[in-house]
Amino acid sequence: MAFRPLLRQRAIAPTAITAFAATTLLWPTTVVHAESPPEHALARKPIYDDLSPSPSKAPSSKSPEPSASTSTSPTPTDRLASQIRRVRLGIHDYSASVESSFNNFMSAVLTQERSFTSTIASLAPPQESNERIMPGALYVLVAAMSGSIISRNRNVLLRATVPFAVGLGAAWVVLPLTTRNVADLVWTYEEKAPLVAENHMRVRGAAIEGWKQIKLRGEKVGEWSEETVREGRKAVEGWVSKGT
Repeated sequence: MAFRPLLRQRAIAPTAITAFAATTLLWPTTVVHAESPPEHALARKPIYDDLSPSPSKAPSSKSPEPSASTSTSPTPTDRLASQIRRVRLGIHDYSASVESSFNNFMSAVLTQERSFTSTIASLAPPQESNERIMPGALYVLVAAMSGSIISRNRNVLLRATVPFAVGLGAAWVVLPLTTRNVADLVWTYEEKAPLVAENHMRVRGAAIEGWKQIKLRGEKVGEWSEETVREGRKAVEGWVSKGT
């Protein structure tokens, strides 16, 4: 009776070993995946060397290399972009040239306007002088009209020169400073044309010489008239003294 437990333990040990061996043999050694197993898990080394897979059937792990030759011709998008860029640059250049031309034109206009206003202002007499333009201009105009009336029945030459000469003389008398400024301005423009300036100097010299001759003749006529009056007075006085 005392050996029964030992006999039972000896009977259980072979049974447990047998169950453990059956479990090991029947339990699967590979893990079941939801997806297909990788290729290196399926490709096992065969038992026999004769059944080894051929190199042609071996799966290639290298990815296909991209083609070394790439196309160099531009795409339609590139051509369209280049055309748009060319058009934009052309429009920008044209607008820039138009803006530059307009700015140059406005600058020239402003320069001419400034020159004109400064020139007109330089013709006016100084404020400290007693010369007034408005009444003097009316006097000059009246003098020129009177010269035109005087020479209306004369030839064409006198009708063209007498009003101008009378008006110019009146201007030198009534508006001497303004007339001098106008003459200087005209002379600056005449200097740009040497032929006109030379003819002007000749005419001016002749006019000055003629004015001098007229003054000289006038002085001689005045002296002669005074001498005549003096002699006549003496003669009258002699007649009166003889009669008394």
